[in-house]
Amino acid sequence: MAPLASAALLLAASAVVNAHFTLDYPATIGFNDDKEGTGPCGSFTPDFSNDNVTDFHVGGDNVAINLLHPQGTWLYRGTLDQTASSNNWTQLFPEVMQTGLGKFCQPAIAVPESWAGQKGVIGVVVDAPDGLLYQCAAVNFVAGAATTNQSTCTNSTGVTASFVTDANLAPLAAGNDTAGSSTASGTGSGTATQTASTTSGTSSSTKNSAPGRVGGSVPLGSAAAVVVAAMFGSAFMLL
Repeated sequence: MAPLASAALLLAASAVVNAHFTLDYPATIGFNDDKEGTGPCGSFTPDFSNDNVTDFHVGGDNVAINLLHPQGTWLYRGTLDQTASSNNWTQLFPEVMQTGLGKFCQPAIAVPESWAGQKGVIGVVVDAPDGLLYQCAAVNFVAGAATTNQSTCTNSTGVTASFVTDANLAPLAAGNDTAGSSTASGTGSGTATQTASTTSGTSSSTKNSAPGRVGGSVPLGSAAAVVVAAMFGSAFMLL
């Protein structure tokens, strides 16, 4: 192999190893790979006068991400605090563990209907092998539900997902994080606290279960996944 070609391959491999994740839709307010571990927005502060502000449908809209790690657990949350500086975050969807490097999209992340007509922030957090990583989008919350944007809402071949609970993400889901600080490091627990029945369409609790959480391997598009997602007013699916 020619030296230049070999060097190019090494640089490409290095970029993948060092990178974390990108928020592809809605438009991110900023990306700095070195500071993506700084919450709540990866070291950036929303600025609605300068940011690319995206309309986000309260009845369900696309959230597209690209994970550059082989596995990570996602938390989707939102706030009407336009500075994203308070702990007034609302969890929008159950924690989802992605297995497989690449693009992953949830096409129907919903927010409270009362948010329609207001500005706010969508926050995405992943518990990755190298800690918690953050990105945010500045949005206008609008009424209705969006259709799937096939140009941005895609999934990489081989990517799978399952509902889990993650001890590192739990404080963030409850809004207990401090702006401007990294809240955890290391891998998430990925501990399941509730299983779902795919035959009856109802959830059956295990010992020490927590309502509204599903753990274990839940096939995307299964009846169990839809039932659990319905608790959050969203559809859980892989396109």
